[in-house]
Amino acid sequence: MADAGTADPCDAAGLLAATASHGWTLAVAESLTGGLLAARLVAVPGASTVLRGGVTAYATDLKATLLGVDAALLDARGAVDPEVARQMAQGARQAMGADVGLATTGVAGPDPQDGKAPGLVFVAVATPEHVEVRELHLAGDRTAVREAAVAHVLRLASRVVAG
Repeated sequence: MADAGTADPCDAAGLLAATASHGWTLAVAESLTGGLLAARLVAVPGASTVLRGGVTAYATDLKATLLGVDAALLDARGAVDPEVARQMAQGARQAMGADVGLATTGVAGPDPQDGKAPGLVFVAVATPEHVEVRELHLAGDRTAVREAAVAHVLRLASRVVAG
């Protein structure tokens, strides 16, 4: 794994190194990114020392059953919501026994979902101290939106973990 002092703090290696420097572990909960975030993390040699696992809860009901997202919230607001992202990140921490949880949820397109426009994405990071959620409005096709969501959550997580 990359040295925390030399790694780009916005890439997967930098995040893993920063997480390891705290003695923490990491888990991910993904919806629109469909496993892309976990794949980006496991591509880093030594990731297994930090990454506990990931859940790709693409179906809305799985967000409740696997990650503990409030079913009433999902019924009222749908899966593309800042509080859903928050609860997904917290649920990843709890379900996988990790110190840090990352989450992605949104609309990759090309069509709207539950009245939400393509490119609307929420990413979240939960640590032992707090949770941060970001609303993103991303341009491009499905691939571009998914890739940008991964980059944004890695950047946010790097900043949050670094303190």
